Amino acid sequence: MYDLANQSFTLLIITVLFPIYFREVVVADPQRGDALWSIAVSAALFVVVLLSPILGAVADCKGARKSLLLGTGVVCAGLTMALSLLGTLTAGGTAAAVVAAMTIFIFANIVYQLGENLLASFLPSVSTPRTIGRVSAIGWTMGYVGALGLLIVTLGTMLAFGWTDPVSWRPYFVLAGVWFLLGMIAPALVPREPACDAPPTWHATLAGAAVSRLQETVRNAAHFKQLFRFLLAFLIYGFGVQTMIAFASILASDFGIEGSMLIVFVLQLTITAGATAAITSRFQDRLGAKRTISIFLCVWIVSTLALLAVKVVMPTSPPQWLFWTIGNGIGVGLGGIGTARRTMVGRFSPSRRAGAIGVLAFGQVKAWVGDAASLGLLTGFFVVGLALLMRVNETAGVRAAKRVDRDRERADRVHPAEHPVAD
Repeated sequence: MYDLANQSFTLLIITVLFPIYFREVVVADPQRGDALWSIAVSAALFVVVLLSPILGAVADCKGARKSLLLGTGVVCAGLTMALSLLGTLTAGGTAAAVVAAMTIFIFANIVYQLGENLLASFLPSVSTPRTIGRVSAIGWTMGYVGALGLLIVTLGTMLAFGWTDPVSWRPYFVLAGVWFLLGMIAPALVPREPACDAPPTWHATLAGAAVSRLQETVRNAAHFKQLFRFLLAFLIYGFGVQTMIAFASILASDFGIEGSMLIVFVLQLTITAGATAAITSRFQDRLGAKRTISIFLCVWIVSTLALLAVKVVMPTSPPQWLFWTIGNGIGVGLGGIGTARRTMVGRFSPSRRAGAIGVLAFGQVKAWVGDAASLGLLTGFFVVGLALLMRVNETAGVRAAKRVDRDRERADRVHPAEHPVAD
């Protein structure tokens, strides 16, 4: 249900409406808007990388993963609704409008991304080793169920009230925030706080606990070699996924897909992605997360190469139907790769325990070099990510995680007082 709730920020703010609103209304300059949008998205992701270890320490040491998850959601929803004030406080095209929009969005995206990290940490506690893939896919599918509901409401109101021009889209930012708040009611009431390790007694501060955990991670790197190999592969292909999420509506507008047709296009893509996520839940546990990711990375490579070919052959006026067709491949890639990534990390991690560069590079290349060069860069992210993924041994990674769990259980039996578990 939290996947369904926060889809409002992913869909309406990161992917579909706000990028176009920012570029055409706030900045009022498509080229400069592309460059500034990539900076805004990347800045948030860079901050998330820095804050995640500290937030993880707070969540584990205080047994507060659930409260922090809900807290980040409430703050994100409030900031999302604040985006609707941009048109009343500042005039489009001014420096004040750009600074205000970037500031609100960056802070909203930071708390949203931190919430996503906290959400993923619940997966091992609400599944078993045999069902972790299916449970992850169910959550991913619920996100697309939320997206379908949002798109139907958005399309209906656009047609009913004539809100097809980006300048009239501010009510949708309020809708996104309200949807997020209402969707969090069930997650606030039902799930329990996952068990976590108690904090080390000698740390005076949470920052010290964060540093200690990072040092422990480095010391134990040899035990989690496969996890680190996968995270490196994910870092690279994640550049491409995050870039596509952040620039999907901008790429669509470059093909002439705008207004209500943009919503219809994303609706088609969402149906494809949701169906893929649901199908993935049926075979992922049997096929394995590595093979699943490899299949969907190949889909991504074919789709981005197709976009690149269209831009090279027809750089000025590519037909819309080609982008509609290629969009189905993008939907398949989005629907399958996310749930498999969650599963891989969950299987490689003991049971109790980025994309910034890509978005920045793509946005700057698109703005100052051109569409074909940026699409070539996007394809490269997926190719390199797939090559790195081939070095991952999934069986060895799962065994390493289980070995650490067994060692911890033995230590708990021998010295139970040294390893208390939060209630």
